[in-house]
Amino acid sequence: MGKIKFSALGERTFLISFLLGTSLLLLFWITRAEFLIIFGFYYVVIAAVTNLLITLYELMEYLSDVSEKKRNGNSVLLLLLNIPITFLYLTLFLIFDNLNTWPH
Repeated sequence: MGKIKFSALGERTFLISFLLGTSLLLLFWITRAEFLIIFGFYYVVIAAVTNLLITLYELMEYLSDVSEKKRNGNSVLLLLLNIPITFLYLTLFLIFDNLNTWPH
């Protein structure tokens, strides 16, 4: 079985989005700085729009270019993986936030 190949643009976009989102969540958990909530919200909006545009581009490439079909198709799937990761991080954030606000 060969290595799964991705387009460079799709792979970079996924990695940057994933690493920045993870870093923001961890930084918030460590510092509890409230400005990171607002910054994180804007990051999610910008990342969602960017990922959507790149995903649409990769999908158009997948549908139109026969020679690179596999790479672009794999990149579309990789970029779509950011959606459940975002929901998982949101759920973890809400759970963590609720645990820290309960009266002791």
